[in-house]
This record gives sequence, C-alpha cells and structure tokens, in this order.
Amino acid sequence: MSLLKQPRAVWAVAFACVIAFMGIGLVDPILKSIAAKLGASPSQVSLLFTSYMAVMGVAMLITGWVSSRIGPKKTLLIGLLLIIISAALAGSSSTVGAVIGFRAGWGLGNALFIATALATIVAASSGGVGNAIILFEAALGLGIASGPLVGGLLGQQSWRAPFFGVSVLMAIALVATFFLLPATPAPARRTSLSEPLKALRHPGLALLAVVAVFYNLGFFTLLAAGPFALPTYGVMQIGWTFFGWGLLLAVASVWVAPALQRRFGTVPVLMAALGLFALDLLIMAIGADNETTVTAGIVVAGAFLGVTNTLVTEAVMHAAPVERPVASAAYSFVRFSGGAAGPYIAGKLLQHDGVNAPFYFGAIAVALGTVALAFGGGLLKQTPVETGEQLLEDVLVAD
Repeated sequence: MSLLKQPRAVWAVAFACVIAFMGIGLVDPILKSIAAKLGASPSQVSLLFTSYMAVMGVAMLITGWVSSRIGPKKTLLIGLLLIIISAALAGSSSTVGAVIGFRAGWGLGNALFIATALATIVAASSGGVGNAIILFEAALGLGIASGPLVGGLLGQQSWRAPFFGVSVLMAIALVATFFLLPATPAPARRTSLSEPLKALRHPGLALLAVVAVFYNLGFFTLLAAGPFALPTYGVMQIGWTFFGWGLLLAVASVWVAPALQRRFGTVPVLMAALGLFALDLLIMAIGADNETTVTAGIVVAGAFLGVTNTLVTEAVMHAAPVERPVASAAYSFVRFSGGAAGPYIAGKLLQHDGVNAPFYFGAIAVALGTVALAFGGGLLKQTPVETGEQLLEDVLVAD
C-alpha cells in the first residue's frame, strides 16, 4: 500500500511526533532573548536544555512501567497533556527559574509520549511496518529541523510566543489523538522499574551508553553555546542556522547512515562520524571569533550527529539480550541524564572563559567517546540493517 494511505489515527500521532521533536531545538533562537528580557546569564538559560534533558532521561526508566499498566494510548495522552501545560506555563513565566522548572515538566511529558509513539504508529498503520518506520523517522526529522525555524519565526514577536505556539499545536494533537486513535489495552506482561538498570550490566549496552554520554556532551554544548557565539545574529538568523543543522541531521539519519552502514559496517562509520564531529568542534573553538566559521560548523555538525544518532540507536537494539523497549530505556536514561550536564558546563565556560571554551570542551568530550568506542568496539554485535518484518517481530514480542 502507498505510504500516504494511512488511517487518520496514524497521521494524528505522526503530527504529535513532529511537535514533540520540535522541543529539542525550539528554544535555540530565543536563548539570547530570554537572557536579555529576564536578566539571565548564559549559564542560567543553558539550564533550559539541562532541566529538559535530565528529567527526560530519568523518566525513561518509568515509561515502560507506566505504559505496560495503563496502555499506550493513555500514556500518549498524559504525555501530551503535560507538554501542553508545561509549555503554556513556561511562556507565562516572569523569571528564568520558572521557565527552567516548566521546561523540566515538558521533558517528562516528552519522555512519556516519545517512548510509546513508535509502537503506536506501527500498530495502527497500514501498508507494512516499513512504511510505519519511515513515517516515524520522517516525523522525527521534520520536527528536529523545523523546531529552530518555528522558534525563530515566533520568537521575532516575543520570546514567549514559541512556548505558546507549541502548547496550541500540542492541544490540537491531543484532541486528534483522543478521537482518532482507537483504545489500546495494556500489554499482557508488565515491565518492572529495575529492568532498564539491570540491562546496563551487559558490556555492549554499557559501552554504548558511555559513548552516548560523551557525544551528547558535545551535541548539547553545540546547541547551548552556538547562539552566543553569533553575537550579531538576530532571532531569525539563528533560527535559519539551526534549521540547516536540523535538516542535515534529518537527511543523514534517514538516508546517509543506513547506506554507510551497509557498505562499511557500524563501528567504522560510527568512529568516523564521532571523529569528524570532534574535529568540527575543534575548528569552531579555534575560529570562535568568526561568525562564518561558527555558522558553517553548526550546520555541518548536523550531518555527523545524524549518522551518529542512527547508528548508536541501531547498535543499542542488538547490544544486550533484552527486549528492545528495555534496552532503549536503559540507553536513553544514561544518554539524556549524562548529556544534560553539557549545556550547563558550556554556559559556565562561556560566561567565565570566553566564547571558544565551550567548543574546546565539546571537542574533548566527543574525542573521549571516540577513544572509548575504539577500545570497546569488539563488544558490539555486527548486524545488518533490519527489514520491516524483523522490526515487526521485535515490536510484537516486546508488547
């Protein structure tokens, strides 16, 4: 069947996925505006990323426990409701501390929603699981790419507008999901809270979690420090810069990473992507006083991050003899919780040591992740790209 011939329920969840993934880069164009309007320092506004990622990481430990007890649809709706409330309250706040706190609530809602969105699309879609996976990846890419652009467009009116905009869009997604998605019963087997932590005992999964911490330190250092390294750029210029970053990330995730993996294998390509990302950050550190260098570095980084995200996620699925949702929760917990430190450290370095210091920090962190992968790569299973039928089997077993 055609990829576009899907039930309305699938389109409702896919639309919500786009808005949910917007949250990653939405605040980038307005970081400087928030700092100016609320009298905040770079390290304070960097906590908009830290609180969001830290809470989302910890919440990944409970998403399986919640979903296996109340069912995917209720989990999706609770996640959407939390995002709606948190985004609206953040836009209504008058202190940077309040915005940071409500951004944490947004992270909790995002964790509940994203953890169950893929399985929901697979279950409701027509035309095979392959089409469902493509739709999810397309929604992810569109959300990451459009987040900075939407943030820039709305941020021209006020720094509050992007938060209210997300709240309104998520409210539409909530209504559509409630009415269009059929009721989904809870799975027969209930997931325990300890399963993701126990999964980290497996060496391959633990290695990938460590690598992910290091590259996420670089990832979110780029997001937090990038806008402040572009002092003459307005909200819209920063939005277009990070739109280019997100667009390359999406293209590399969906098309480039699978092609390179089939040709060269997971570990060699992953090491090359991490090494090039570290080099990119180093070039940005050296040329941090040149806005053209920083702009080009931000955009090009999207390609390296897209390849890295896809290949690490693929490797996680084979790294331990546990169900996929459990492995994903374990990896995401370490990845997001550890990576949450990156924006705060970057903000402090930016504030006290100059504009180039955060990029040096990011380059060193990613380089350490590359070294860890070089020494531990033998722990990872070398597996081919999976077919839609194999993915369907895994989803059914997990549920």
